[in-house]
Amino acid sequence: MKKFLSMALALTMMVSLAACGAKEEAAPAASAPAASAEKALVYAVEAGSAGEAAALDAGFEINSVDTQAKALMEVAAGTSDAAIIDSLMAGAMVGEGTSYPDLKCTDQKLTEELYGVGCRKGSDLAAFINGVFAETYADGTMQQIATTYGVQEALVEQSADVIAPPTGGDVAYIQDKGVLVVGITDFAPMDYKDDKGEWIGFDADMAKIVAEKLGVEIEFIEIDWDNKVFELDGKGIDVVWNGMTLTDAVLEAMECSNAYCNNAQVVVTK
Repeated sequence: MKKFLSMALALTMMVSLAACGAKEEAAPAASAPAASAEKALVYAVEAGSAGEAAALDAGFEINSVDTQAKALMEVAAGTSDAAIIDSLMAGAMVGEGTSYPDLKCTDQKLTEELYGVGCRKGSDLAAFINGVFAETYADGTMQQIATTYGVQEALVEQSADVIAPPTGGDVAYIQDKGVLVVGITDFAPMDYKDDKGEWIGFDADMAKIVAEKLGVEIEFIEIDWDNKVFELDGKGIDVVWNGMTLTDAVLEAMECSNAYCNNAQVVVTK
């Protein structure tokens, strides 16, 4: 009898343990759908920009568009969840009293950067521009222009020690043809049109001073930012002057001026 009771008790325990094991194995399967249901955010970025590079480095899903202005339009329209743009542009275009009052700039900074002007590799124009930077910084003109467009806090101090550019290169070529062709995109507060359709902005105004110092006219041409090096090397433009980040790729492909503004890549959402 005792032997029978012991066998029955053992059988009951085996059944109970089997049932517990089945429950423990089934539990993870119940939580799996919650993880797979999480949706990745889509970030609108300008093709060929530092913002696109920062997004790709972070492993974000991106929607590449022609300009940073269009990246903001994507967020406003709800076709992208967020945009990655330059902090200087965000300050001018996002928030109360701007073109996009319903958008907001988050505290997230993906990079810290410097702006510079890009010329053809080996061009003497970069050194000429550095000379203009030094002169206008010393006499306060650069600071006045920066204040006009609200970028004075981002301005980089310019050295008075400037190497004289060689002769017979791009400077002579531009002077001979009588016009400095500047490649830009619509990018407030650096390059954008006023109510009369004229290009203004910190970069535009500084480029006008360089043209004046060269003794030539100035022409602004909107370019595909992703093709800026091809435009420059093919002499469709003489200079890229549009809040351009001095990345390693840019420094390798172009002859660049000294840095003139601090910048960062920031995230903008609704």
